[in-house]
This record gives sequence, structure tokens and C-alpha cells, in this order.
Amino acid sequence: MYIDLQEGFKIRYDEYGKDKQKHILFIHGLGSSPIVWRDIPQALSEHFHTIAVDLIGFGESDKPELNYTISYFAQFIKNFLRQIGIKDHDKITLIGHSLGGYIAIEYAIMNREHIEKLVLIDSSGMLDKPTPLLEQYLDAAMETDPNLRYGKVKKVFENLLAIPSRLLPIIVDIFISVIEKPGAKHAFESAFRNSTTTSINLEKLKQIQNIPCLIIWGKKDNLIPVDHIYKFGQILKEAKLLVIDDAGHSPFVEKTAIIYQKLLTFLSDNKFK
Repeated sequence: MYIDLQEGFKIRYDEYGKDKQKHILFIHGLGSSPIVWRDIPQALSEHFHTIAVDLIGFGESDKPELNYTISYFAQFIKNFLRQIGIKDHDKITLIGHSLGGYIAIEYAIMNREHIEKLVLIDSSGMLDKPTPLLEQYLDAAMETDPNLRYGKVKKVFENLLAIPSRLLPIIVDIFISVIEKPGAKHAFESAFRNSTTTSINLEKLKQIQNIPCLIIWGKKDNLIPVDHIYKFGQILKEAKLLVIDDAGHSPFVEKTAIIYQKLLTFLSDNKFK
């Protein structure tokens, strides 16, 4: 479904379980869309009101010529939630992957009283420069030669997985079809430059250390190394850390059932442990 934001931009999102009381927002990563979450949002809607949004600049949402900073994305999330009827005083849980994790953190810092729980999955935010695979990802996204593009995108996506053969070819096709849309390359590069060269203010990060938090990482993440989970853990001391063996940058893709169960357990537990 689509909604028009006050700025005039058309935003696509999926929504399930509208009759449920607890709200959960899924925020995808760089160059991605809600399709990456598989059926987890819909499955969780048996218990929660779940929303998975196409970030502005990505997926099927509008892609205006903007400076795609983390703070801009965080404000976008605030405007989006208001527009779909979630009020500022309503509690919400954020589940953010990669770039989406960084955005979720920024939003939580800006709106601490609004956050019920926080889930970070292979989150960016601790980088001071792009990793080699991130550079390859940018190169693949910016490639204009169709004869080279498919191979570059395929190689990057294979390296995002613990086992390259798990890659579904349609994922490559979908990415290429979206990155060719007007404004998509600009949005990708702008978000890439900002998120890989600016790090979270650690003093501000401490401000949300009392929010119940689950941090998940794929042990074989080649994009953002697994040691970043411990960097987050040093600041978010009360967070539960979970490393998933035999998974790369997107554990919910390779280990969907496991991640669903871990999320359900964490989100359903009123006593944070």
C-alpha cells in the first residue's frame, strides 16, 4: 500500500495486524526493501501490529534528489508513523537491519519515550570508513554497463551470505530493476556516503542503554564484521547479544525460522532479561 507524506512524497509500505495493540516497525538496509524480511512481519502479526516500510529513496517509494543523511531518515520515520496514525506518545518497537539499524538508533535517541524495544541486526553506525565489500556494493550499484552490472551485483550478494549458493537469482533481478529507477542511484550513493563515514555519537548512544535491546549478528558477515556486535554491547550494556552461526549479513534471510523465533521470544517477554 502507499501513503502520501506531507512533503508530497509517495511512500510504499506493508502493514499487518492493525487490530493489535503493540506496534513494530521494520526498517530495511541500504539498497533494500521490505521483501528482504521474507514473511517475518506477517508471521509476527498474529501477536503484533507490524509495519515494513520502503524507506524514501528505496524500493517502490519516491526517490527525490535529497541529502540522505541518517538524521533525515530518522525524521522521515517520525513523519511516516504520524501519517499512518501512530501518535508520538504511542510506544513502538523498531527492528532495523544494517543502515536501518543506524536509523533506528538515531530515531530512538531522538524519541526515547516513544520506544518500547529495539532490535538491531548487523547494524551500521560504528564504521568510520567503508569496508571492502561495501565499496564493491557501491561499485555494483553505480555500474551502468548491463554486461558488467549483473555479474557485479551477483558477486556482492553472494558475499553477503554465509553460503553463496543460497542466493536466489530473482533477488539480483529485483535489485537491478529498482536501482535503474530515476533517482535510485543518487539515493543509494548519498545514503552510502553518509552512513559509512559518520559514526554514532557514543555519548548519545548511552542515552538509550536502558531501552530493552536485542542485537543480532551473522557470524560470517563480510559487510560489517561480527566484532561490531561487541562494540555496540560495550555501550548498550543491558542489551542481549546474539550471534547466529552459518549466517552472513542478513541472518533473517538464511535463518528465517530461527530469527523469527528469537524475535517472538524477545518481543513477547515483558520482563527484559
